[in-house]
Amino acid sequence: MVKNFALLLSSVLLSALLVGCKLTPKSADSEFTKLAQEVELYTKQIEPYKNQSLDMAYYLPNLSEDALADQYRRRQAFLSRLDNIPESQLNDENQINLTILRAQIQNKVDEYRFKKHYMPLTSEGGFHSRVAIEAIGSNDFSHASGFELYLSRLDDIPRFFEQNIAWMRKGIATGRVLPKVVLQGYESSISGFIFDDVTQSAFYSPFKTNSARLSETQFAKLQARAKTVIKEKVMPAYQSYLKFFTEQYLPAARDTIAVKDLPDGQAYYENRAAHYTTTDMTVEQIHQLGLQEVARIRGEMEAIIKEVGFKGTFAEFTQFLRTDPQFYATTPEQLLKEATFISKRIDAQLPKLFHTLPRRPYGVAPVPASIAPKYTTGRYYPASNDLEAGYYWVNTYALDKRPLYVLEALTLHEAVPGHHLQIALNEEMDHLPRYRRNEYISAFGEGWGLYSEYLGLEVGFYQDPYSNFGRLTYEMWRAARLVVDTGMHMYGWSREKAMNFMRDNTALSLHNVKTETDRYISWPAQALSYKIGELTIKRLRADAEQKLGEHFDLREFHYQVLRHGSIPLYVLEEQINRYIERTLTQLGTNN
Repeated sequence: MVKNFALLLSSVLLSALLVGCKLTPKSADSEFTKLAQEVELYTKQIEPYKNQSLDMAYYLPNLSEDALADQYRRRQAFLSRLDNIPESQLNDENQINLTILRAQIQNKVDEYRFKKHYMPLTSEGGFHSRVAIEAIGSNDFSHASGFELYLSRLDDIPRFFEQNIAWMRKGIATGRVLPKVVLQGYESSISGFIFDDVTQSAFYSPFKTNSARLSETQFAKLQARAKTVIKEKVMPAYQSYLKFFTEQYLPAARDTIAVKDLPDGQAYYENRAAHYTTTDMTVEQIHQLGLQEVARIRGEMEAIIKEVGFKGTFAEFTQFLRTDPQFYATTPEQLLKEATFISKRIDAQLPKLFHTLPRRPYGVAPVPASIAPKYTTGRYYPASNDLEAGYYWVNTYALDKRPLYVLEALTLHEAVPGHHLQIALNEEMDHLPRYRRNEYISAFGEGWGLYSEYLGLEVGFYQDPYSNFGRLTYEMWRAARLVVDTGMHMYGWSREKAMNFMRDNTALSLHNVKTETDRYISWPAQALSYKIGELTIKRLRADAEQKLGEHFDLREFHYQVLRHGSIPLYVLEEQINRYIERTLTQLGTNN
């Protein structure tokens, strides 16, 4: 009996020891949460825009060689630690957290590995334009310390520019430079920030309003300091960059356009395609999908041409749309008012599509004049703090290139139910960690934006056949991207061939065709995300409608798509499949 008791005791102790050695689901969640908090803290330390402290060594990102190398090593270490966490033992939300956090870190590692910092600009802009937006937008000017932090950032601009220029010199030395053709007229995007009267500079704009309600004396001192630092630090930095760009960088820009022609270019493009689509589709599969979609949409466009009774070819119809004055605003104010009117019309329809809407409002504003000439036709600019609204930017430059027949589609994409609704809801998900509330996964966000254009059909938009043709033009635009982006970067397409393909299959203005083609050349693979994301959402919706039948609820489906924030497409598919299974189970139980 004593012997049996000893064996029993040994067995109990051994079982306890084994249980103690095994990582339990609770401890796996705790380990991950602790590591995620460590990553967040580190990210805040190295990204000044996320840090509102005046006690900082760098008020703008530190791009020194040692700093970037150290960040690369730290991120590799984080990836290794994340990979040691047993994902299957995490709760459902932490499995998504792990997926997103890992992808964020991996992207930074990949960008460094492929030396993206050697080319800190695209055809639309670069560090010199982003700093004007981010340095202002990330600041809270409701108190004096916000102005002090902003002045410190302005004082740091020369160092920030010098570091970027140093990397561009390395790009010249190693052949990692942008194509010359996309940089035509680019110097205007730099000179547009240079003013003799510094009070006309965008950098001075925060000092035109005493938003902190300081005394007149205090605020006047801040204004005087701002004028001094802008004149003595900011303007010389831009002048120096302009000189470098025109005299050294532009002459060294390459004659080819394909990213495949860069060192490790093919691997870089394949990496970017996987990143921006969140799929494992090959470049060839993406290219062929684009051709299939172009053919399908072209058929719908041809049907509208017949509907309006136009006697002529597709090319003649698009030429008519591009040139007839009836389709264009005559003043920037007219274009902005039309965009605002459409915005309010769709606002009123949102309850038919959603049962959960964001609290944050949005406004309509022109694209800043300093970047408008080479900027896209419209874009959403999210709020940077709780005191601001989001903004739907409309490009009022070159009004004869901004057709009104695409404005409904553009507005639904950039404002609501597109980017503003999705991003604002994401930011308001207080239960999610900050790295997910601030996340923007292009395949999800841009896929949702394009899907939102389609939703207009279900709430009475596109009644005018020309506007519906504009909607199809925008859908065709995104389908054509799959073809021309892969074509130029991997299959030897010339810029002219890409522009002709866009011209011949859409009613986009020729100015837009040019700026968009240059965007794809200088920002490889990003344009692939839109159509692939939209097709995924439509496929999941069709699956839910088929399986749930009369019990399908569109408002609930949209809630399920958006409820986890911005997520990879394969995670979205998992979540929608779970939603369908849960709903079917509940229906079976109720019956």
